Amino acid sequence: MKSVQETYAPNNKCFGCGPANDKGLRIRSFAEGDELVCEWRPEPHHQAFEGMLNGGICGALLDCHSNWTAATHLMKKRGESTPPCTVTADFHVHLKRPTPMDGPIHLRSRVIESTDDRAVIEATLEANGKITATCRGTFVAVKEGHPAYHRW
Repeated sequence: MKSVQETYAPNNKCFGCGPANDKGLRIRSFAEGDELVCEWRPEPHHQAFEGMLNGGICGALLDCHSNWTAATHLMKKRGESTPPCTVTADFHVHLKRPTPMDGPIHLRSRVIESTDDRAVIEATLEANGKITATCRGTFVAVKEGHPAYHRW
């Protein structure tokens, strides 16, 4: 089954979510009800200290996964067949506890509010059955002239 990234942006080279970035995180997000979910597996080079995920990687996972939540939501809201290119306007990550790397990382996100060109998203990052980080952010559909316009 193709992820939203593979479906709508197979040539995207974003570090966090680009299927075409061999050195990136390459998250794969899927719709589940009114949420987007992702299972991702860390590798040893994602470590901050012994057995724990780097906080910047936690932020990148939450940022990209939330951005795709906004993009797919705005696509459906507009009745379009492809998502608009969205970018992060702001996002705030709360690192609640260290994130163990000994199993899969689970991301879950949902839209809290939206207008015609933006969505506010809340997301969680979970490892070993515990939420280790949360995020709330605003993601905006860009217009022609913006460097990210038509990036996928």
